[in-house]
Amino acid sequence: MAVPGWERAARLLLCAAGLALSVYAFHVETSKERDASYQAMCDINEAISCSRVFTSRWGRGFGLVAGLLGPHSTFNQPNSIFGIAFYLLQILLGFSNSGLAAITLLGSSVVSIAGSLYLAYILFFVLHDFCVICVTTYVLNFALLFLNYKRLGYLNQSWQHHKAKAKKK
Repeated sequence: MAVPGWERAARLLLCAAGLALSVYAFHVETSKERDASYQAMCDINEAISCSRVFTSRWGRGFGLVAGLLGPHSTFNQPNSIFGIAFYLLQILLGFSNSGLAAITLLGSSVVSIAGSLYLAYILFFVLHDFCVICVTTYVLNFALLFLNYKRLGYLNQSWQHHKAKAKKK
């Protein structure tokens, strides 16, 4: 086996946490839209409020979609929907030992890091807020980037070993 068992276990743990946080973020956003008095568990005080972040204009499509494609674009979805899709992709492709899957995992992680850095900038410097759920997903995304980088290394070693073995025959 080219990928160690701990890698799959770590991936499942990270992605399960990311999925749970993304589903909760979606719940908070939709609950707050239906009922303005809704109080989320992640709303700790005035300075730490995830529901304020999720319902801001930056809480949908990274805030870019409405500006570029219009507010009625198919891509103008809550950021949590993109998170759910990302973590599901990471889980599903994590079961494959193919090179294309490993490259896709790493590429999607790089995109998630770009999104995380952009949203972290918005969170701290535009909204002047702190969101426990947001920051935790940023950390999870960096951990998945590291894991996907390591996976590519393991697969590369395995391919090199297999190639050398075939050459000896």
